[in-house]
Amino acid sequence: MDTQNLQTFLLLSKLKNFSLTAEKLFIAQSTVTNRIAELEKETEKKLFIRNKKHIELTPEGIVFKNYAKRILELEKIAIQEMNQSNFYKNELRIGSANTVYECHLYSIIHSFISSNKDISVKVILEHSHDLLQMLEDQLLDVVFSYIYYKKFGYQCIPFALDELLLVTSPKNSFFIDGICKNDLLKIDYLMCDLALKETGQFIRSLFPSYYQFHFEIDNSTKLIQYLLDGIGYSFLPKSIVEPYIRSNSLINIPLIDFDAPQIKSYIIFKTNNDNIKEFLSMCSSKQLLEDF
Repeated sequence: MDTQNLQTFLLLSKLKNFSLTAEKLFIAQSTVTNRIAELEKETEKKLFIRNKKHIELTPEGIVFKNYAKRILELEKIAIQEMNQSNFYKNELRIGSANTVYECHLYSIIHSFISSNKDISVKVILEHSHDLLQMLEDQLLDVVFSYIYYKKFGYQCIPFALDELLLVTSPKNSFFIDGICKNDLLKIDYLMCDLALKETGQFIRSLFPSYYQFHFEIDNSTKLIQYLLDGIGYSFLPKSIVEPYIRSNSLINIPLIDFDAPQIKSYIIFKTNNDNIKEFLSMCSSKQLLEDF
């Protein structure tokens, strides 16, 4: 498949407008139409539903979108790998859920790149499901995920164990002695979809189905500033909020009639991948596994 056609397809699926897609790609609108037509001829499927007001992906188009992304990523990786020998002896490709990286990985990666000047390191922060797909596609060497992954040919070992704390600014002192589960609906809860599997499900279960939160964000570190400014409460990993609690910038609200689950993360990699042995040894030396 022509990669230009795939790039055009992905941009059109995002913008949902032929003329705007053509403008962004600096091509004629008819070229966009022709490229999509070529893809639909190759796949023998209709990829878009078109009407006068808007366009949408068909169910087949939604499936194809994931593969189009992977094809383009594979092409990019192939070109990089063919050229890396000109610069480095080897390459390490690390994928991580954002919160795992923020809480635990910086110091490990810092140590690794400092002691391995001849190895290039690439870090990708994504949701766990996307990272595992990239691992299967051999786009990544090792993944740090909140999902326990069991599949032949892969190893999944415990990485880190963390506590989940309900925190807020000292300005919000009404529940300083503790909060009951039913009282959560009385606070201004700031929702961070941490994608922590069981932990994320636990947080959602504390509120009614389809509950509309006052504020939601998908990056835990970006939530901190709102809390520091005195806006609302949120459950966050202890590893992220501990420095702020020590400095009295945030306070931990005790839970009275319910308990928060621990946050478990895992290291996942392909069996017999010799390229990651040294990096894995650094991970296991960080005392993260012993409490699992």
